Amino acid sequence: MYRLRGKLPKVGIRPVIDGRRNGVRESLEVKTMGMAEKVAELISNSLRYPSGEKVECVISDTTIGGSSEAAKCAQKFKDENVGLTITVTPCWCYGIETIDMTPDIPKAIWGFNGTERPGAVYLAAALAGHDQLGIPAFGIYGENVQDLDDDTMTKDVEEKLLKFTRSGLAVAMMKDRSYLSVGGTCMGIAGSMVNPEFLFDYLGIKPEYKDMSEVKRRIEKDIFDKEEYEKALKWVKENCKEGFDNNLEEKRRSREEKDKEWEVVVKMTLIMKDLMIGNPKLAEMGYIEESEGSNAIVSGFQGQRQWTDYMPNGDFMEAILNSSFDWNGIRESFVVATENDFLNGITMLFGHLLTGTAQIFADVRTYWSPESVKRVTGKELSGKAANGIIHLINSGSATLDATGEQMKNENRVMKPFWEITEDEVKRTLEATNWCPASYDYFRGGGFSSNFLTKGEMPVTMSRINIIKGQGPVLQIAEGYAVNIDPEIHGVLDKRTDPTWPTTWFAPKLNGHGPFKDVYSVMNNWGANHGAISYGHIGDELITLASMLRIPVSMHNIEEERLFRPKVWASFGTKNKESADFRACDNFGPLYKKSK
Repeated sequence: MYRLRGKLPKVGIRPVIDGRRNGVRESLEVKTMGMAEKVAELISNSLRYPSGEKVECVISDTTIGGSSEAAKCAQKFKDENVGLTITVTPCWCYGIETIDMTPDIPKAIWGFNGTERPGAVYLAAALAGHDQLGIPAFGIYGENVQDLDDDTMTKDVEEKLLKFTRSGLAVAMMKDRSYLSVGGTCMGIAGSMVNPEFLFDYLGIKPEYKDMSEVKRRIEKDIFDKEEYEKALKWVKENCKEGFDNNLEEKRRSREEKDKEWEVVVKMTLIMKDLMIGNPKLAEMGYIEESEGSNAIVSGFQGQRQWTDYMPNGDFMEAILNSSFDWNGIRESFVVATENDFLNGITMLFGHLLTGTAQIFADVRTYWSPESVKRVTGKELSGKAANGIIHLINSGSATLDATGEQMKNENRVMKPFWEITEDEVKRTLEATNWCPASYDYFRGGGFSSNFLTKGEMPVTMSRINIIKGQGPVLQIAEGYAVNIDPEIHGVLDKRTDPTWPTTWFAPKLNGHGPFKDVYSVMNNWGANHGAISYGHIGDELITLASMLRIPVSMHNIEEERLFRPKVWASFGTKNKESADFRACDNFGPLYKKSK
């Protein structure tokens, strides 16, 4: 169930036709509207919103042969909360008269590849019109010629339609939502210096700021659902196994002190959820303002150090919210950035909106070369890890879904919540320990999730960075969460904090640039954190970034998987990375034109 204010965006489908009557238009009505219906069927049967509902499509009431019908369609789409449009046609149409002129929503055109009617000619003409007007659009054109009476949709067309739709929906779902910043900048981390211009201009997201004292106030004044609290605490006691205490003997806390910390971290979880999406129970308690929440699609919690020097840390809160279940059952994961690293939080949000799955937040901690591993452990890396690995580890905010206990076709996966079973939740909890926090780091205590990601899952690591004079850039590295020899893991893990969750990452290499070897991936990473999504979704991240006008500075995606607006080719075809930068600079942020 959708938990934010406002309606979910719909996909608008525009059947465009040759407007000449007395024979031409009439002969094309059935074919054109049939294409629109095929697209709607494909999308509705293939895609869901991250909240679980099937994606809804809206088709124009009539085919569109000119400006008047285009205007009628635009009004209907506005009334129906359409957030992206797909134009379809099998024939020549009048380009500028029929295109979608809405400037700030993603748009694509599918021109049928058939020789009887010039659908491809319209596609080219309409895209040229978009280019001249500064409204980039995606072109979809099947590789093989079809007969006019062939109503099948080819695989390549299907793939592009779905890739465009997933990315376009991500754009639409972010608009007019909030980033909830609880606290300020954590330990001087640049990524946690929340940049409102980036949120406004590129994403249509507004920042909302709450001091961490608001969390403390709600704890002390019992401003949370007490029934849910009792239910949550009981669930935690029954399902969250306390792990080993890695603190020196003289620093370890009593059972009574630890029990008190458990109570606080559970309350923090309830409160953070209420701060994000509101809670009508609070209104019943007389806290009407608090009940509204922030309509936050993503949030971050500063924690260190002002909070964690005297209160339990946010690790449990972040890990549970970032997971696809809690004491209320299986549900859509939240997106919560530890250390209030909003740039990593937004990148996690991208992955969540594209896949519907929970996301891993991690430090991009250490590159382990094969030579270093051999020196330290006496053993050699093998398989996908043979060229070296990157240690992805943080103090416990990563989703528990990353344990790798979800299965599909006998493979370890991370699923959208509607596919997860109760048995998989049980196995995930059994694979996770909750270790008392290191009191040297976290004087206020707390508990960290402790697990090892089981591979070999395909994953994509990504990160947005903001560069002075350039603006935001996105970097992407597809690879695998790999299994390594348990003895190697044991030695390497103990060299950092063994109470934290670990994912061993081996990026795909292509022999050149930042992907010539694993060291280069680590050496070119732009910040201390990364967002890790299940699956190889780098191509979809690139499509999404082009819609938002965020250039991609580093990726290992095969060229045939790239899908950007057609006009990007006008900025150069030899070096597509450079062309991407020029195109993004030319058109400017989606919600604010730079020129």
